[in-house]
Amino acid sequence: MLEPLRQGLPPLNLAAASDAASCALPARYEAVREARRFTRGTLDQWHLGERFDDVCLVASELVTNALRHALPANTPRLAAPEPPVRLHLMRWTGRLVCAVRDPSDEGPVTREPEDLSEDCSAESGRGLFLVDTFSDSWGWHPLAGALSGKVVWALFRLPQP
Repeated sequence: MLEPLRQGLPPLNLAAASDAASCALPARYEAVREARRFTRGTLDQWHLGERFDDVCLVASELVTNALRHALPANTPRLAAPEPPVRLHLMRWTGRLVCAVRDPSDEGPVTREPEDLSEDCSAESGRGLFLVDTFSDSWGWHPLAGALSGKVVWALFRLPQP
């Protein structure tokens, strides 16, 4: 269940997205707080505040993983000309996608459920388990063209009006 969908997002017509928003995040851990604030404001604007808890948890985990595992060790943590991580939120009538772009070409690494249950005191390693639990599906794909890196995404089904 924890295996991400390597092939990328399920078929979505990006031109048909009813709403889309993104924010650049600097290479510092305060960016996770900024991601939560951005997610709250965006979902409130889209009248999806009832989905905030799940989407915010997933956005926080994806941004944390990007900052912790996807940035080279020499990435400046105080100021960089181009923020290395970007959070995207896209909404269609029946679904919402939370996607985080980072500069690493390496795919996310999941821990086995047995590993998670053996070490209950571990402070890390549960992020992708939480993403899998709180979203309807998730995955990742490498970026193409001039951009290097990858996008890790999570999909949420929205209630039909």
